[in-house]
Amino acid sequence: MRVLYFDCIAGISGDMALGALVDAGADLEEIRARLLSLPVEPFEIESSEVESYGIHATNVTVRTSTAGVIRTYASIRSLLGSADLPKDALEIAQRVFRKLAEAEAMIHHKEVETVTFHEVGAVDSIVDIAGTAIALTLLGVERVLASPIPTGLGMTRSEHGAMPIPAPAVTELLRGAPVYSRGVPFELVTPTGAAMLAALCEGYGEIPLMKLEAVGYGAGTHELDFPNVLRVLIGAQETSPTVADGFGLSTSETLVETNIDDLNPELYEHVLEQLFDAGAQDAWLTPIVMKKSRPAVKVSVLCSPSQADALQRVLFRETGTLGIRTTTVGKRALDRDTLKVETPLGTVAVKIGLLDGVPVTVAPEYEDCARLAREGGVPAKDVYEEAIRLARQQLEGER
Repeated sequence: MRVLYFDCIAGISGDMALGALVDAGADLEEIRARLLSLPVEPFEIESSEVESYGIHATNVTVRTSTAGVIRTYASIRSLLGSADLPKDALEIAQRVFRKLAEAEAMIHHKEVETVTFHEVGAVDSIVDIAGTAIALTLLGVERVLASPIPTGLGMTRSEHGAMPIPAPAVTELLRGAPVYSRGVPFELVTPTGAAMLAALCEGYGEIPLMKLEAVGYGAGTHELDFPNVLRVLIGAQETSPTVADGFGLSTSETLVETNIDDLNPELYEHVLEQLFDAGAQDAWLTPIVMKKSRPAVKVSVLCSPSQADALQRVLFRETGTLGIRTTTVGKRALDRDTLKVETPLGTVAVKIGLLDGVPVTVAPEYEDCARLAREGGVPAKDVYEEAIRLARQQLEGER
């Protein structure tokens, strides 16, 4: 899986994100060609190289003669839908604007569909968001992660007048994200940049384990006393790394959970089957007590981030729940191998867990043991124990 990490050294804005992606290898000419299909006022998009504290970065500038255009959320959805954007890029751009609309609706106590955009409705912001979406598609990005996010302090000017830094829209968009102050009197995170993180980012923290393939720097416009750049790191996420402590696998996964108090218990087996069919790594039930002392069941599902949406759909469809929680969790697993042993009743596959290259876990496949036990008319535990004995014997012979 191809992963992108936003290293928010000096925050994030729409033009910094687009500049960093172009610097990392996204073809600006192809991006420009796609953007020209947007039904907006005429604009020009150009890039230049700048230097900030010895770091060479790309600055992308959008120039237009029109200013002060106010667009509704509905009109922006429509103009994006009518443009010649790749399917994935269109979906990304729509998600970013949806996040912006939800934040503005929360701040101004409006319905999402009635929200109007001022600065974000301008051509340069639309181009930044759509251009970033196209660039992510061109680079084949499948997952997005980010560092903790630095903000500025003080006040800034907007169409509404003086606004605190970070702006209300930024704080709304970054709910749940780790933020900190850089102690500089500038806006380091714009609403557009915050919306990109809110719409795309699966988690925040240190650089994920990846085979690094591309690095890009997008330039900001303020003169700071540190590099005013956004860095992107792009590469293939490592799924079977060899790490110093002997563990074979370290990944970030998604935990999906919901509490159920009104489902016929006979149906839980079917729910679990559907979850595994949809790609769950593991799924389990936990008895709990909810409000008013109601007995209930917590359904927990461990999955890769790419499968989270599909598994949430299963839970909504099969359980009737009204709400689902998701959490990013770290997963550690041993290196694994599989061998097959020949018991008197037939073949059994056996999973081997390796710590520092040494077998520490020997686990026969339950389905193989149960099938052979049924066919042979013997206890399943006998087949299981024989498979373990034969596997350990085979492993000893290989040493």
